Amino acid sequence: MVNLMNISAQARPQQRYGIVGGAAVPHAPQLLSAPKTESPEQIARVRQAMHSIGEALRALEPDLIIVISNEHGNQFILDSVPAFTFHCGDRAQGQEQHHGSWAMDGEAGYAVVRALQEEGFDPAFSLSAEIGTSFTIPFEFMGWDRETPMLALFVNAYVPPQPPPERCFEFGKALNRVLVRLGRRAVLIASGGLSHYPGTARYADPGPDLEFDKAVFEAMSQGNLRRLLAFDAADLDRSGNVEARSWLMLAGALGEAKPDQAVFEENWHHTYAMLGWTTRSTAQERERTLWYPQTPPHRIELSRALHTLRTDTKACERFIGDPDSFIRGFQLEPDEIDPLKKLDEPVLRDTLGVHPLLVAGALRRIHITRQQSDA
Repeated sequence: MVNLMNISAQARPQQRYGIVGGAAVPHAPQLLSAPKTESPEQIARVRQAMHSIGEALRALEPDLIIVISNEHGNQFILDSVPAFTFHCGDRAQGQEQHHGSWAMDGEAGYAVVRALQEEGFDPAFSLSAEIGTSFTIPFEFMGWDRETPMLALFVNAYVPPQPPPERCFEFGKALNRVLVRLGRRAVLIASGGLSHYPGTARYADPGPDLEFDKAVFEAMSQGNLRRLLAFDAADLDRSGNVEARSWLMLAGALGEAKPDQAVFEENWHHTYAMLGWTTRSTAQERERTLWYPQTPPHRIELSRALHTLRTDTKACERFIGDPDSFIRGFQLEPDEIDPLKKLDEPVLRDTLGVHPLLVAGALRRIHITRQQSDA
């Protein structure tokens, strides 16, 4: 059963450039071929969930759609096996049921390759690589067609030595920085799903590592996108999650952010897991969720006033005797005066964003000073 959760229903400020939204989705060929081994109802649910995430991503008005996935041994396995490869052609040939021509955004690919070189990465590029259904299934199921340009990014998942999890995460971070510099609004689709073992004896028996998958999915659905960094390359191989490298790249690009949609579907050969980040919060918005946030630049004078009360008993005596006179000694904003005068802890701390140690410390010294005065 699909568990489609709108985790973040409130609208949040749009990110101007970089990765403005993303998704982690599966690409199992059974979703396209629909053999008798599969449940038509499950395929319909998965397709509907992916389309819903795609609609929300299009609403972000991206000008670039990047799909990260892996190659399955048709091309990058014997002659050349680069860690990361961009398709820089203007067309690419699809495979199997998605054969034929697909539009590519090669110009964007060239620009990103050059910019990543400045970041210390040396991705390969191809003008003729075919794109498998690992690229085209999520692209089509999420609502884009063949004539919508895609920037395809291959990550080596199956041929050792693969890029380690940390390198994939850092690549994602660098990719976001590059897109900000280039002034592009991109959505990033990490195609790979969770555990499965294609070509091995474990593919059907006993099948996916559900314990591993549920732990990772639960963490990521709560915004802990670094959870996959706890596993090394051997862990990913053992659990059938070598393709999670695309998810690691997405995690690096997004930072710590809760997804807006989360879906988990068990299957005999593949865990269908989907996560969608479709209302990207800014770093400042995420900062507000911390118990100890950074000091807002426009609240420095208020913070200085509270720090004075926290550390200076005589200042507390002046405040208790004539709060208006004390307040006039600081250049406060109009919305700061009344909360400071009333020592309104929730407003000072939670609404105005002053560090809680300053607020609590000031109130404590004021309380102690009053006790000493009354003694």
